[in-house]
Order: sequence, then C-alpha cells, then structure tokens
Amino acid sequence: MAHAAVSALDLGREKQLLKFFPEPVRLHLLYRARHHGFKMSDLISKFDKVGRFVVIVYLESGTMKGGYLSKQPHSYLQEDRGAFVFEIDHQKANVFPVVKHRDSIIFNNKYNNEILGFGDCLKIYNNKDKTLCVDVMEDDTYTPTGWSEEFEVPFMDVELHRIQSVGDVLLNPWRELSWTEKERGSLRKNLVSFKPACQSLNRVRVLLMGPPGSGKSSFINSVRSVMFGRVLLLPFIGTATKGFIKKLKSYDIRSERGGKPTALTLCDVLALGDGETTGLTLTDALTVIKGHAPEGHKFQSDAPIKAETSGYRPNPSVNDQIHCAVFVLNACQVMTTSEDLTMILRTLQAEISDLDIPQVVLLTHVDQMCHAVQEDVKFVYSSRMLQEKMQKAAEVVGLPVSYVLPVKNYSSELSVSCNTDILLLSAVHHILQAVDDTYEDYCPPTPADASPVTV
Repeated sequence: MAHAAVSALDLGREKQLLKFFPEPVRLHLLYRARHHGFKMSDLISKFDKVGRFVVIVYLESGTMKGGYLSKQPHSYLQEDRGAFVFEIDHQKANVFPVVKHRDSIIFNNKYNNEILGFGDCLKIYNNKDKTLCVDVMEDDTYTPTGWSEEFEVPFMDVELHRIQSVGDVLLNPWRELSWTEKERGSLRKNLVSFKPACQSLNRVRVLLMGPPGSGKSSFINSVRSVMFGRVLLLPFIGTATKGFIKKLKSYDIRSERGGKPTALTLCDVLALGDGETTGLTLTDALTVIKGHAPEGHKFQSDAPIKAETSGYRPNPSVNDQIHCAVFVLNACQVMTTSEDLTMILRTLQAEISDLDIPQVVLLTHVDQMCHAVQEDVKFVYSSRMLQEKMQKAAEVVGLPVSYVLPVKNYSSELSVSCNTDILLLSAVHHILQAVDDTYEDYCPPTPADASPVTV
C-alpha cells in the first residue's frame, strides 16, 4: 500500500508561515517533489480547480522561500491582488506582498514549457533534462525582497499546499503536542517499557466508566489497534443504546500481536445510567474499584455485588484494585448531559477522591465536533469548539480542565494513522503518569530509591 506524502515543514516554520495570513488557516499538502516526482507536470497536475495555494521551496542553504496564490493559476500572465512571496530561515520570517497586480503570476501548463512564477522573484520550471529548476531574484512586481539573482538554485524539495480557512481554529494551540512519527514511536516505546514506580504494583489497572455511546469499549479497541499497527475488528464493540458491555472485563494491552503484555490493563464495565436502576450503580462501581468484584461478573442493577456474590474477593490485594478511574464522555453529548447523570458522575468523583485514586476524563468523538479536527486530529488543541467541550466535560465531572484528555477512537477506518495514534498514546501516557504521581506517596521506595544520599 502506497504511503501518503508527509510535508517536510516543521512546526516552528509552519507557525511562522501561517502568521502571514490575516485569518486562521491550515495547510493541506497536495504535492511534494520527493514523493510525487521532480517534474513540473507532476506539480501542475496537483492544483485543485478552485482554492488558494502556497508553494514552498526548501533550499539547500536551509532557507525556505515560496509564494502564495489567492486563486488557481490558469493564464500566462495572471492578476492576483492577494499574492505574496516569502522567506523563512532560522532567524527571521519575511513576507513581500504584491505591488504590481497585473502580472503577479506567470503560469504555463503547456508540455515542454511548463512554468510557475511569482513575477520574476521566484520561478519554478523544467530544465533541459525535464527536471525541476528554481530561479530567484528581486523584481519590482513584489515589495523589494533583497534577493540576489540566482539561476538553478540548489534545493532539496518543493511542496504545494492548499490553503483552507478554519475559523474555529486558533493560531496557537493551548496545549503543545508533537505530531511526528518520532513522537508516535517514542510514546509507544514508553508504554511498552513502562513499569510502575510503586514496587508493590505488578501492573496498572485502569477502569473506564461512562454512559452508553461514550466510546469506552472503542477506546480499548483503539489502543490495542495502535499497538498492533492495524485496526482490530473485535466482537465487544457495539452501538447499543443501553451499552454493549454487561460484564467486568479486563484487557491486557500487549506490545504486539502475540507479544508480552505491557504493564497496562484496561477494564470495561456496564455503562452508567441516569439513575441507580438503569446502569452501573455507585455501589458496584466502588466495589470494582476496591478490587472485590470478580473478573467476568455480570452486572445487574437489582443484584448488587456483595460478599455472597460468586467469586467475591473479601480481602483484595493492591493488584486486584483499580489504580486509575477514567470517566469517558462523548463530545457530541457533553453539552446536554442530564442533571441525573451529572449528579452520578460528581458523586462517583467525590467517592473515588476519598479513596485516593487518580481520575481523568477522556473526551471521545472529538473529530465529529470540528471540521478541521475531522480532517486532521492535530488541530484538536487549536479548536475553540473543542476547548469549550473540554471545559464542559471538566465541569460535568468536577475535575480541572487539565484532567481532560481528548481522543479520537478508530471507528470507520481500516488502517491506523500517525496523528490519531499520537493522541491515543498521549492519553495513555498521562493516565500512567497520574498513577505514578499518586502511588509514589503511598508505596515504599525501591531499594535503589532508599539508598542514602552521598554528600
């Protein structure tokens, strides 16, 4: 299967480029020379019929030069009142708006004579060997650039991006997250190698609780999909209005198919209801958290777990207990959470707090709330709408916003993607950190930790 092209644009220079636009926009990669081919025909064929575009040339010097078109090129000498050229290096970022609109864009898509030019400031064309060439110089069509006249400038890559307006998206995200393959690999490695800081814990048991349709079972499936490198199709995922899971079921997260289990176990239970008779009861939830409930117990609202229940653990060990409680809420439904469900969530939160067990909130279905996030989840921390949803989720449960972790579960996809994996693994990372931060205060130090400090 062919891999999708990935831009060479790093986060820092992307932010500098986006600041050239008066409104929030995002970039959608259409062409990269290293991926699609170093020919003008390859570049020109990637222009959409309508839209705004930016061309980026990565020079061998480390400088990035390019130009912006406010509409699709279609004629040899084309007027474009919104056009500009730019230059970005490690020290500065400069933009040079068009001055003479009439001939601001030069364009020819005829075979053997293809060219795209921003006046004479920046020209991209085929040389005699039919491969891309780039010329740069100063030209009075644009604000003076100070560029020296250079023909066939050494360059590493050329990219074409479509510019898309995203009014809901902030220029600066309120949380920083690296969206790279390296980050995905690092987060995955951290999960595989994770060992609880508390030596009494063999593994970390995380309980997922939420109303029907919140996506707790899908989260488990998605985390396992991340580790296996493909979307799993498992029988415990469903869309029943009253919830699909009826039993206490624990899932060890393995490093790969057939591999060793990591230190993480995700536990699923009956969905929460709007009252004590329509879902997981407060009593049963606390019994599970304290470690009394047996694996596979089938929940019944009219038959709470008690000492006489088959498999009941009267004296659970610390490894039978839940080490982190996760409230799972659907971003599409969080603004209309009923008073009854809100009361249940806050009561649970207060009771769990008394047990000194860490808690977080997973906000699922984030891609369904914002077009930009639907296109690419890397905009999750830039979306105004999702920021409001996260604030509401925190309010509903009674926890700070910093405890709310947005995720996108795999539902319609048949293959995993880098940015979705990063968001899921980042949530897991924060959950494990919360456990370590909490149990560090209650567990005895390891022998190495107990060694006297040498002065």
